[in-house]
Amino acid sequence: MPSTIQCGKHTVEHGKLTGSEFRDVCLGGAVFDDVNLANTRFHNVNLSGARFDDVNLSGVEITNANYTAMKVDGILVTELLKAYQRVG
Repeated sequence: MPSTIQCGKHTVEHGKLTGSEFRDVCLGGAVFDDVNLANTRFHNVNLSGARFDDVNLSGVEITNANYTAMKVDGILVTELLKAYQRVG
């Protein structure tokens, strides 16, 4: 099915895109501010270099991920996982 949104730069304010599907889409350099992504599913998504500030990650599950150089509050996730495995 062809896209209903033309290629290019778009701005949506006060929009409601609930139930939308994005497949094979490039959003590199996009800015998400005051966005609700609750109960959203991400699969085969490249978030390398992304930055998350002031986010609610309660209940988030991450599986089968590459954590190289990923930091949470300035701490490498790989180091956090190693520490957890030593204690556990």
